[in-house]
Amino acid sequence: MSEIQTPTPRDAFELLLAGNQRFVAGTSEHPNQDAARRAETAPSQQPFAVLFGCSDSRLAAEIIFDRGLGDLFVVRTAGHVMGPEVLGSIEFGVEVLGCPLVVILGHDSCGAVGAACAALEDGMTPAGYVRDVVERVTPSVLAARAAGRVESEEVLAEHVRHTADLLLDRSRVLADKVASGRTAVVGLRYRLADGTAELVASRGLEAAGIAAS
Repeated sequence: MSEIQTPTPRDAFELLLAGNQRFVAGTSEHPNQDAARRAETAPSQQPFAVLFGCSDSRLAAEIIFDRGLGDLFVVRTAGHVMGPEVLGSIEFGVEVLGCPLVVILGHDSCGAVGAACAALEDGMTPAGYVRDVVERVTPSVLAARAAGRVESEEVLAEHVRHTADLLLDRSRVLADKVASGRTAVVGLRYRLADGTAELVASRGLEAAGIAAS
């Protein structure tokens, strides 16, 4: 990566937020998207962050964070729900590629979160494997309601936080790296209308003075 050769978790987080601020302001620089970068990254990759987000078509990571080739190691599923393949992919990004930051990216108007809320209200769940996605989101919705958080943005934030905690609980590789300060996990809530990404979960950045809202 051109800006910082060996970024700390805080460096990586600030790079990501700076790119989002450019995107929101309409001043995107589109870095690392030319032929020279393509040639530079062909032999190997050194991304500065793992981005685990929802598969929603409006959540294209390199666009909303104004990054380019070789910058982000992206893993996406509907509702950012986890299974073994997702955990293995994230661990690969952290352990093999050396990413100092893992980002969980949720967004408003999430279909998976909305479907989980609807399923709890009317008892109807989707058919096929979509049902599996909804069932994996349901614990987050239940936790939000138990805490008195019923607004859609509050439920989404709870789902992002729950995903962060679940990731650290299930992945010993990641938990160890966060405990040692080599990696941090953050959760962001993205607003589709204005493009802003707000920090709602922070695991490992607190020592750098960065805390979730």
